[in-house]
Amino acid sequence: MELPVRVKESYEVNNEKLGRWIRDVAEMCQPDAIRWCDGSPGEYDRLMSDMVRRGTATPLAKRPNSFLFRSDPSDVARVEDRTFISCITYDEVGPTNNWINCDDLRRTMTELYRGCMHGRTMYVIPFSMGPLNSPMAKISIQVTDSPYVVCSMHIMTRVSPKVLEALGADGDFIKCLHSVGAPLAPGEEDALWPCAPIEQKYISHFPHDDEIWSYGSGYGGNALLGKKSLGLRIASAMARREGWMAEHMLILELELPGGELHYVAAAFPSACGKTNLAMLVSPLEHKGYKVRTIGDDIAWLRPGPDGRLWAVNPEAGFFGVVPGTGPETNPNAMATIRTNTIFTNVAVTRDGIPWWEGKDKKPPKDLLDWQGRPWNGTDKAAHPNSRFTVQARQCPSISPKWEDPQGVPLSALVFGGRRARLAPLVFEARDWEHGVFVAATMGSETTAAATGNVGVVRRDPMAMLPFCGYNMGDYFGHWLRMGQALESPPRIFHVNWFRQGQDGRFLWPGFGQNLRVLLWMIDRIKGKAGAVDTPIGKVPRPEDLNLEGLNVPDSDMKALLAVDREEWAAEVPEIRAFFDRFGERLPPPLSHSLDALAQRLGVTATA
Repeated sequence: MELPVRVKESYEVNNEKLGRWIRDVAEMCQPDAIRWCDGSPGEYDRLMSDMVRRGTATPLAKRPNSFLFRSDPSDVARVEDRTFISCITYDEVGPTNNWINCDDLRRTMTELYRGCMHGRTMYVIPFSMGPLNSPMAKISIQVTDSPYVVCSMHIMTRVSPKVLEALGADGDFIKCLHSVGAPLAPGEEDALWPCAPIEQKYISHFPHDDEIWSYGSGYGGNALLGKKSLGLRIASAMARREGWMAEHMLILELELPGGELHYVAAAFPSACGKTNLAMLVSPLEHKGYKVRTIGDDIAWLRPGPDGRLWAVNPEAGFFGVVPGTGPETNPNAMATIRTNTIFTNVAVTRDGIPWWEGKDKKPPKDLLDWQGRPWNGTDKAAHPNSRFTVQARQCPSISPKWEDPQGVPLSALVFGGRRARLAPLVFEARDWEHGVFVAATMGSETTAAATGNVGVVRRDPMAMLPFCGYNMGDYFGHWLRMGQALESPPRIFHVNWFRQGQDGRFLWPGFGQNLRVLLWMIDRIKGKAGAVDTPIGKVPRPEDLNLEGLNVPDSDMKALLAVDREEWAAEVPEIRAFFDRFGERLPPPLSHSLDALAQRLGVTATA
């Protein structure tokens, strides 16, 4: 339903708080019309057809109901330096987040929002993160002036009038306000990808109010506010208050011969193989080892009545990095994106077939690059952070449990990043407290998923550095308390699929073969696999891993599992300097763990 904003009619909303908020937003943003979204296929098709007609979306060949979008070159990734956690004091936010006083930020953004939807329709999207019948579900409302965002939210969340029914007359909801920040004057032609200049982009989070304000960007997690903004930044703050955890984790199901099931959650920085691991194709399926997908990016974790940690995937779709995705690296993803997919910033052939680096070995002729220009054969044809957006239910490896409202019980938590040196293929933490230390000190080389330099090693605790919605020192404390609340906590492991030899060659084949590392973890949990105690944790010997049929030279396996004491000793002062940033908010057990590591390495734990 569309209503002229200036017509003084009451909105048909049973929830008074919601109706009042929508009226306030409309008066501030001044759209030409308001449309309440119902999440139906007909709504999606109408919006997409309109964007095709206007030239914003391009239908793709050989991929039914799939479309290409090209963003503005200034709007291609998360803008971390324009992302804010806004509380009253800096100490609540901490040194790893950008802080602006909440009153000051609201004043600044209110001025930007005034009249920002002139010439546009304001869409009201009622959505649920998590299955609506789950005790973990969070009801949310996003307001946006971007039809691209509406269609993407159809895929990534559960948009439905049932959300409003579940909200009821007095229920609370998470407020998500978004605008591309590009008002249109009467008769003005719209841009194919409207957005504001970088200095006017704001992705702002108000954790005390469970509210998100995003302005100026139409891209990905900057605009799909159920993604990182709600799913991690706001949810992590809610989780701390309510006694659960919101984490940047995939969830997978591992079936052993005989039908025994185990569930693993794993945290990696963006573009470090989360989706590939979540959709892993088992090279040992013929022997009864099967892998299925629960989620590829976000996990909400809660203590269960049985003393175990249970996990729910709050998302309904995948928003994956496309480059590097191919038949050899991720056949399940390739099957998933054959139909009903939104592609953003990939290349395309002149006859409408999408292409990206890693899709196949040889690029086709006459490619148009991600900006629609004839490809010069030198630069990247697809943007390094180009994305696919697709419903999870299309994935051939999706587990029957992926929408279980109670979630799944976790056997293991896995952490890891890109390290060319230092970290071995896998090691196990000694206990929960040591595991929190391992996760809190994790480092990774930066990728194109975020703006900034690529290839720089940065400390990325729990892969949550850009996503923790409050002071990370307090976040570490919450992790430690959660372990104390669990009678049977999952075991904690660290992996590094990206270790390289002196010649720069990756030593581990990765992808499906990562299953062999997961199986060692499960065997460790069951008391069936050996390991060697090292200063950093328990590392397998080659004979402890199932390497049958795997063509990895003995010298490579030795290098993959090596722990270089000198390299790790060099990490100690860097970790201390990182911990020092949190001052008195750093939990003492983490300092004690660092001291213990230093002692095992025979060095002093000083910066």
